[in-house]
Amino acid sequence: MLQQVMTNPGEITFREVPVPEVKDDQVLVKIRNIGICGSDIHVYHGKHPFTKYPVTQGHEVSGEIAEIGKNVSGFQIGQKVTIEPQVYCGHCYPCRHGKYNLCEELKVMGFQTTGTASEYFAVDASKVTPIPEDMSYEEGAMIEPLAVAVHGVKQMGDVKGMNITVIGAGPIGNLVAQTAKGMGAAKVMITDVSDLRLEKAKECGIDVCVNTLHKDFGEAMVEAFGPDKADVIYDCAGNNITMGQAIKYARKGSVIVLVAVFAGMAEVDLAVANDHELDIKSTMMYRHDDYVDGIRLVNEGKVHLKPLISKTFAFKDYLKAYQYIDDNRETTMKVIINVQED
Repeated sequence: MLQQVMTNPGEITFREVPVPEVKDDQVLVKIRNIGICGSDIHVYHGKHPFTKYPVTQGHEVSGEIAEIGKNVSGFQIGQKVTIEPQVYCGHCYPCRHGKYNLCEELKVMGFQTTGTASEYFAVDASKVTPIPEDMSYEEGAMIEPLAVAVHGVKQMGDVKGMNITVIGAGPIGNLVAQTAKGMGAAKVMITDVSDLRLEKAKECGIDVCVNTLHKDFGEAMVEAFGPDKADVIYDCAGNNITMGQAIKYARKGSVIVLVAVFAGMAEVDLAVANDHELDIKSTMMYRHDDYVDGIRLVNEGKVHLKPLISKTFAFKDYLKAYQYIDDNRETTMKVIINVQED
């Protein structure tokens, strides 16, 4: 079978390797689709701090069960699935308390261990989640980023009836906004500096879409929600400007959730955060229940994934997919690799 390998930043080759043998507690997945995310792009540019080369990528994934280990039950051949790409120790304090997404030795497929970018992939059955038969494989490959959004929204607890602002309308920001609405938020405002991304948010049903190049962030919040502003602000852009906006304009005593990953050391006004008694939270990846809730939201028609798909590429055109993203950074949301397409 063919396996993708990034040998160095910007260099991708394919090698012929045996189809992996399935251990007793594993299943063999015939990989169908793989999504490319911002972290993959960091690896492509040699800017991911925790990835060494060569590396086989692929962590946003869908496929079908091709073989089942003898100790595995609850799956059947041909079943549509997605894979949770965390590799955790199971012994550290977070793992022992159910927070394996915070494992002290956490590794992620496609970054610190072998990813799913091959025609077949053997994986522990515990990391496999079924997706509905009527869900497309493209949508199945987007459950992983949706789980990021679901986990992020849940950091606030129950958002029913809340007014919510999301900064950043890229794929994760869009999904955070959709998830918040799907989980019962009263009104959701999303901001960005890209009209195209804001149009996508509008297409996905977000209530208020604001370009902060043309409208002041603080004014936009008051226009959207009145003087009480938002109950929570999710920062899905992750830079000094956006976190600065959040801290400056948040209602006193409200909550800011940092969803995005900062590229460098942050410079933020903690004096204002202190003075306004702001609760600044963060979020890291997801757990199994976030996958389940994400799949349910799509199934119920509360989250729309298809509008976010910008383009698909054949497996052998993996490098072209990265080049396309680089050339169309402002207009690209989600690029999908079709592993079974020549």
